[in-house]
Amino acid sequence: MKTEEILKKNESSDTVKGTIGRRSVIGWFWKVVGALAVIEMGWITSSVLRSSQHSKTDTSKELVDVGMVAEFTPGTVTPVPLGQFHLACLADGSFLALSKSCTHLGCSVPWDEKKKKFVCPCHGSTFDLHGVVLTAPALRPLDYYPVFIENGLVRVDVSKPMRRDAFGPTQTSRV
Repeated sequence: MKTEEILKKNESSDTVKGTIGRRSVIGWFWKVVGALAVIEMGWITSSVLRSSQHSKTDTSKELVDVGMVAEFTPGTVTPVPLGQFHLACLADGSFLALSKSCTHLGCSVPWDEKKKKFVCPCHGSTFDLHGVVLTAPALRPLDYYPVFIENGLVRVDVSKPMRRDAFGPTQTSRV
């Protein structure tokens, strides 16, 4: 019986009336963390559902007006910061809108006027005027955007870049 009395005495001395025990504080903490996690998951789910509904109903083109056909010289590349693309005016007078994103890892690829090619500053991939890969590590050409010419005005639909495996004349637009 002495052992039982000692245990009861120790239990009563550890618990002070009016104080909060360590277990109840930890339990309260985990309940708050769980509630915050549920709220965050609900917010993420509603955001995803709203964005997917928006993309289903929004089928319009996002056109960027670049300029009049007469303003472009064949064999030149014009960067268009608003649409995040380059507009290439090819030797035959047709137009090709190329994405600024390298197909290797997505770095922004500038046009090097002296070298007459796109050079990726991240890993050294190079692309010609048509966006075709000249040197790796990129394995496929730059993505392109559809170009429309309406009443002499060059317009580019930047709503969705078009993936490609090679350059083809159907990817260009001419007057």
